[in-house]
Amino acid sequence: MATIATVDTKTGGFSAASLLAPFRAVGRFMIMLAEASPQMRALSRLSEVSDEELKAKGLTRDGEIRRILGGAAAI
Repeated sequence: MATIATVDTKTGGFSAASLLAPFRAVGRFMIMLAEASPQMRALSRLSEVSDEELKAKGLTRDGEIRRILGGAAAI
């Protein structure tokens, strides 16, 4: 005969997940803001273009990244 034991681990105190939840929410919000920027959308479109297509237009991936990011590309 088999015996099954269950353990109830609910506690009345705070858990680590509840303490970290606000930080995770802020992090998700910041990522959402960054992904919504025009630069990020342009970089996403650039990643869908092949090197051959860029070469046919006389462009390079490095040059397009610099154009999209402007001064931030120098960092």
